[in-house]
Amino acid sequence: MVPTRDWILHVDLDQFIAAVELLRHPELRGRPVVVGGDGDPTRPRTVAATATYEAREHGVHSGMPLRTALRRCPDAVFLPTDPPAYEAASRRVMAILRAFPVQVEIWGWDEAFIGGHTDDPEQLAADIQRAVHAGTGLTCSVGIGDNKHQAKLASAFAKPAGVYRLTSENWAAVMNDRPTDALWGIGGKISKKLADLGLHTVAQLAAADPHDLAGHFGPTNGPWYRYLALGKGEAEVVTTPWIARGHSREITYREDLTDPAEIRAQIAALAQQVATDATEAGRLAIRVSVKVRFTPFLTRTRQSKLPSATRDPAELTRAALTVLDRFELTRPIRLLGVAVDYQMPG
Repeated sequence: MVPTRDWILHVDLDQFIAAVELLRHPELRGRPVVVGGDGDPTRPRTVAATATYEAREHGVHSGMPLRTALRRCPDAVFLPTDPPAYEAASRRVMAILRAFPVQVEIWGWDEAFIGGHTDDPEQLAADIQRAVHAGTGLTCSVGIGDNKHQAKLASAFAKPAGVYRLTSENWAAVMNDRPTDALWGIGGKISKKLADLGLHTVAQLAAADPHDLAGHFGPTNGPWYRYLALGKGEAEVVTTPWIARGHSREITYREDLTDPAEIRAQIAALAQQVATDATEAGRLAIRVSVKVRFTPFLTRTRQSKLPSATRDPAELTRAALTVLDRFELTRPIRLLGVAVDYQMPG
């Protein structure tokens, strides 16, 4: 008899944004679809939010400029992004997950960690998949693990619409020969630095001396990379509602900005938007940041602490313009952004 125990499941909605669009446009099923910007792939500086599997077969992926996506897949259908629709679909999915006798930790529109006490995690995963599909028409992949790290990796192995178990029992067999950037939390840059030290695989990283790693990557990060390679990770599912620490608004301009008056007007408009966001959230801002991206791709950020917590649009606009004055606006600008940090409750 299989004992009942705690499991971590990672629920990852398959090609979520594209899937929501296909529910609204069923005639596009089976065709390459790219979602991004206003749906016009000829406009500069717009990128793909997602692409269907049919488009991905042509090398299209999220974050790719739409113009590049059009060249790689000229037969693709391009659709504009619709965040309110994705937020609504995500809320329906998360409500379905919460209806199960489990703990749910939301990580974004399209993913959540589940803490479940069961003797059959595959059955729980299958039940979740059926409920999500019946309630929303969306499919999801589910990874099962002893901790979040394992479950997150397992859901990628399960795609699309499958279930995969990755635990301490099969960790070595599945992961040891994979490159270090297969681990959740190690990207290409760190993987290259590890390779420079002769650590190319997960097994090699797991066998590395933590003191040597600390010398190269710092006392926290170095041993942590080895911890990941051993298949370790956090096993607590936190159900406390996520509280935003701030809000930001930014715009990438189709034509570079050079007129100082226009730049100030754009910053003022963005500050008004984050003031509205703060008001709608019932929060007070304590810090204002301004981001400026000069052509071709030089980004600078400056910030200032407010004299007192506020959500007053005039105060936030004044503060943003004061921060803007600290920039040398001698080059054309392609992006502007304004962000506020909120006063945290408690």
